[in-house]
Amino acid sequence: MSQTSTSQLGASAIAPPALPSQHTRPVPALHHLEPEKPEESSSEDLNYPNLPPFPSDIPTAPLLRISLAKLLSNNSTEITNLWNASRDLGFFYLDLRSPPSSSTAKRDSAHEPSEHSIDGPALLSSAEKLFGLGEKLFKLPTEEKQRYDFKDQGSYFGYKGIGAGVVDAQGTKDRNEFYNVSKDDILGISEPLPAPAMLSSEDTRERLKGFMEGSHAIVSFILGLLNDKLGLPEGKLQSLHRLKEVSGDQVRWVSAPPQPQNDQQKALGEHTDFGSITLLHNRLGGLQVLPPASPSSPKPEWTYVLPLRHHIIVNLGDALVKLTAGVLRSNIHRVVSPPGEQGKETRMSLVYFARPEDEVVLRRLEGSGVIDEKAKETGEEQGEEITAKEWILRRALGRRAGGDWKASAGTEGERFKH
Repeated sequence: MSQTSTSQLGASAIAPPALPSQHTRPVPALHHLEPEKPEESSSEDLNYPNLPPFPSDIPTAPLLRISLAKLLSNNSTEITNLWNASRDLGFFYLDLRSPPSSSTAKRDSAHEPSEHSIDGPALLSSAEKLFGLGEKLFKLPTEEKQRYDFKDQGSYFGYKGIGAGVVDAQGTKDRNEFYNVSKDDILGISEPLPAPAMLSSEDTRERLKGFMEGSHAIVSFILGLLNDKLGLPEGKLQSLHRLKEVSGDQVRWVSAPPQPQNDQQKALGEHTDFGSITLLHNRLGGLQVLPPASPSSPKPEWTYVLPLRHHIIVNLGDALVKLTAGVLRSNIHRVVSPPGEQGKETRMSLVYFARPEDEVVLRRLEGSGVIDEKAKETGEEQGEEITAKEWILRRALGRRAGGDWKASAGTEGERFKH
């Protein structure tokens, strides 16, 4: 998912898992009051074909499974599930198996309704095509890909090679490569950046445009539901995330090759995401979350997130933490080698990162009794005032090799005490 960390965990925290037996594991329960239909709970249907299954005897995080169709139908139980997941862990599954909706309610600001419908199946189909494109992209010669590394130009868009980022303060190199494509570039808001020929064609840019518009429609819809629960003025959160305004929104392909059994390290270090909402399309294990401490679990352990077909993994980022005084949660996560037989596969991910518009100042929003009460409860002060653009650039480049590690710190810094 995104890219920051301040925690220094010992070697035991990142030890590679033992190879377990390969059996189909039960999927996380749907958090609905009414009985499930058999076809909705089919384990086989939620496994990815042509890939090894996730090991059945490895514990996984009990993320809520939330139905997009139920949210669109204004199901109060499902909206409450979304609200609880956004406050308690900041991670949840979103089941995209829903009919398309042309309703514009609660999507962009009340004064600027969205022109793009929410269509879960279409987004899944688009992601499938982009996975194929990403595989071709990473097969380009390394020298060709490195031509599009724009770090020295102060940009986090373009290519980052394996080992060009770090996973801890000691400078341990990462084990993934990725390619970031700017929303502003694809939508014609900014000048197009140089890119490999396969990303510059009209067909590819149209495909990326559709994926970005579909992803942003879901993001804006979720923001609207959260806006209502926070009691903010109508359309406030959406007005900070308008599709056609300049922002750091991007699509990212990530590729992490198999690691040797005797030398498995983190592909991506523990971190919280920079922006507001992340939509992750992922097929293999490797993503882990660190649940918050509780009286029953004062020392929580890293736990795998089970990939589910037809679903995306949604997580909230630090921008929403700052805007809501911590009412909404941005949870720490990392990426390690997939367990079991999955570890022999290249781990590919496709991500849409939604971030506030560049000039939005990341400070506590006014007009919400829920936010005011949280600030009073925690003694939270406004602190540093920084724009979204400055915040994201500082954190993104801080994680590159030779960057300023301390500058990459996010809200997770308060949760690890060394």
